[in-house]
Amino acid sequence: MTYDEAVEYILKIPKFTKKNSLEHTKAFLYFLGNPEQGMKVIHVAGTNGKGSVCVYIDAMLRSEGRSAGLFVSPHLIRMNERIRIRGEQISDSEFVRVFEQVMEKVREMERLGFPHPTFFEMLFGMAMTAFAEAGVEFAVLETGLGGRLDATNAVEHPAVTAITSIGMDHREILGDTLEQIAAEKAGILKKDVPVFYSEGEETSDQVIENRAARLGISCKKIGKNAFENLRIEHKNIAFSCTNAYYGTTAWKLRNTGLYQAENAVLALEVMRSLLGESACPRLWQKALAEVTWEGRMEEILPGIYIDGAHNLNAVVRFVQSVRARGPHRIAVLFSAVQEKAYEEMTAYLCRNLEADYYVVTQIADSRAADAEQLSEAFARYTDRPVAVIESPRDALHYVRKHQDGRVVYCLGSLYLAGMLKELAEEESIC
Repeated sequence: MTYDEAVEYILKIPKFTKKNSLEHTKAFLYFLGNPEQGMKVIHVAGTNGKGSVCVYIDAMLRSEGRSAGLFVSPHLIRMNERIRIRGEQISDSEFVRVFEQVMEKVREMERLGFPHPTFFEMLFGMAMTAFAEAGVEFAVLETGLGGRLDATNAVEHPAVTAITSIGMDHREILGDTLEQIAAEKAGILKKDVPVFYSEGEETSDQVIENRAARLGISCKKIGKNAFENLRIEHKNIAFSCTNAYYGTTAWKLRNTGLYQAENAVLALEVMRSLLGESACPRLWQKALAEVTWEGRMEEILPGIYIDGAHNLNAVVRFVQSVRARGPHRIAVLFSAVQEKAYEEMTAYLCRNLEADYYVVTQIADSRAADAEQLSEAFARYTDRPVAVIESPRDALHYVRKHQDGRVVYCLGSLYLAGMLKELAEEESIC
């Protein structure tokens, strides 16, 4: 079997299976030999920032000489991105080998009457199998959707859990209030397992605190005042922690998203919990400064940035980051999927950013929002020009041709970010 054939099979899974229960995922792990039991699991949920927190934790663990596996989603370009061992994406050949190994167990399950694992379950099972075979000490897991019913929540005894910022997203599945969404995220909390979370709205914070109290576990809130002196220096963010433990250390991140400092501080506190007195923040400082996280305020071509902001909470943080860079001429390239509240996102963008023009495009996905409908949404909130260019490739060419010294920000969907990143890499080669 080739890599492309394995990927094609995984992509087709949603066509012949449906959402499985958490008990099914636990059975899946059992058939795989319970690979999760031989490692310390760090489980991270949240609406925005959970992937970044996972990447930061992974980098700091490796800076300490610890072996770590990292499971994140979605991927931007290649499926291998979701499974990383000791800082490296697994190779195509390793992906195929693990896929075939897991498929043997899937066929065994089916013969016994179990449903086929879902798309996400399959990749999660592959990741845990790969981690176990590599003998990693730590596994850093990002939830796919929600938390309570997410496949990653089948891990019954994680070492620590963390919850990033919570906002309104996936309302058709998780609920239409912050309390309901927070309850789904807080579903990853476990007895005897400490939890750390980023301060949000009082209503969502209270849900997490109450859940932790019922379980009788340690629960630490990382407040908005946990860091200060936040500033943008060229293409980096510089900040300091207010906790005396870190002294006067100046921290830097290779990113211009203000929200990343909050994510980094949450990751720092998780690390303190994991390593205790043996921790070495000096190593963490260097590790964080070297992290690059694709699709998050990433410059893919000169003056052209992609950001994965795909809900209102993320767009608010995106706008804060853009405005913190000071006055500059900007243009916006936008796309979204149908189920996202793109009307809210477009309204906020138009009301809070002084863009010279907007370009809307349509991602190559069955869930893509129609470009003309996106254009009409923008037209309701701005009198600036709005160009409709259905092909992302043509849209990228358009903004490059009409850039004229502007900084172009591309957002609204991680699918869009991935497509533009791949197109930019093609252009860099040409």
